[in-house]
Amino acid sequence: MSDQFIVGIIVFVLASFIGFEIIAKVPRTLHTPLMSGANAISGITIVGAILASAMGSGTFAAILGFLAVMLAMINVVGGFLVTDRMLEMFKKIPRKSESEEGR
Repeated sequence: MSDQFIVGIIVFVLASFIGFEIIAKVPRTLHTPLMSGANAISGITIVGAILASAMGSGTFAAILGFLAVMLAMINVVGGFLVTDRMLEMFKKIPRKSESEEGR
């Protein structure tokens, strides 16, 4: 294994631990609004994954690029679905008028 690959693995593992610790400390009331903002970052991740897989050569680079794009897309779509669901909670429920209640 090359030194660059080992450094990449170390950075990935450290970023995973740091990311988990940061997310674990976020209060539940802030989690969904922060997820909405993270969707923009995931959009950038998709573009980066496409560029990285295009620059790479070989089947392994193509497979990793495809996986990166798919996981980022799942994150974006899931984030938007959760955000939409949260926004639905804030919509006002129309009240029935008195004439409709008496029927």
